[in-house]
Amino acid sequence: MGEVKKTPFYDKHVALNGKIIDYNGWQLPVQFPQGLVEEVHDTRNRATIFDVSHMGEVSVEGKDAEAYLQKILTNDISKLKDNAIIYSPVCYSDGGVVDDILVYRHNIESFFLVVNAANTDKDYEWFQENSFGDVRLQNLSSEYAQIALQGPNSEEILQELTDVDLGEIKFYNFRADVSVAGVNSIVSRTGYTGEDGFEIYCKNDGASALWDAVWEAGEKKELRPAGLGARDVLRLEASLPLYGHELSKDLTPLQAGLNRFVALDKTVAFNGQEALKKQKQEGFNRKLFGLEMLERGVPREDYPVKSGEEEIGWISSGSFSPTLGKFIAMAFLDPEVAGQGEKVSVLIRKRIYRAKITKMPFYRRDN
Repeated sequence: MGEVKKTPFYDKHVALNGKIIDYNGWQLPVQFPQGLVEEVHDTRNRATIFDVSHMGEVSVEGKDAEAYLQKILTNDISKLKDNAIIYSPVCYSDGGVVDDILVYRHNIESFFLVVNAANTDKDYEWFQENSFGDVRLQNLSSEYAQIALQGPNSEEILQELTDVDLGEIKFYNFRADVSVAGVNSIVSRTGYTGEDGFEIYCKNDGASALWDAVWEAGEKKELRPAGLGARDVLRLEASLPLYGHELSKDLTPLQAGLNRFVALDKTVAFNGQEALKKQKQEGFNRKLFGLEMLERGVPREDYPVKSGEEEIGWISSGSFSPTLGKFIAMAFLDPEVAGQGEKVSVLIRKRIYRAKITKMPFYRRDN
């Protein structure tokens, strides 16, 4: 049994009657009394607050910080400006994925990486093994708490708590040293829901006051808590990948359809570049597609997908979509077969359910 970890907001979840589960060793709420469906609707229509303090944070500093990141990231950060953020997979030499991360640039010698919770220790070890030159790495994960405030009312709620003009923070940009209700914070216009919103980082000692201030400011805007279950459904509706599902050491970013985050022509050689170039030229036997169920069956992870009698792939993520009112899934399928027609089927508990291939993202907000 590993260490049981609690975020600084654990008592807040208990007080709100959140259903607490073990998630990669963290005690986190999977849902609250209003239920997952309402949490999804609340995020799409008003605003919700998520505890994402389990995510990992790593600082990269030094004269060679940018050169180092260019080597380990598939994306190209050469044009990344101060206070901007970039998304990028990080690959092994064979093109498989170590993790997919967010890179925050303070300046050319100072970056802040946000990594997936389950991968934090593995990532940090890998970052260290691949470092060179004047690069200083620090795992800050145990020092930071993180709130995600998501939904169309997010800006109005957060603006009550800071003098910084949030309208000036564009998508995938951030500001450091922002006072939010007196708590020194990093505020970024990012999220994992497909909605407008913010992710707010602060040191643990300010976390409780930050939560209380956001909660109080959000009361008149119908702010609600939301858990891991809603977060997973929201990211599926927006067709956002999850490590261990759409990305892994055995799946490449090209297979997951993340080509625009893989700069194959980057002048600086990066880990996995040659393998990914070869894969792009030769193709692959499985690629990510979107599925919409035509019959009432729940498409769960690893369920087989068939074309006629032939098994052509598997479900990587699937659920009922409260926003769309239908069952949806992402699936890795044989691109040659999947490209020939849109009708397939999913094997659910030894019974065949009809489905069709559909475009992703399943949901895209209007603005």
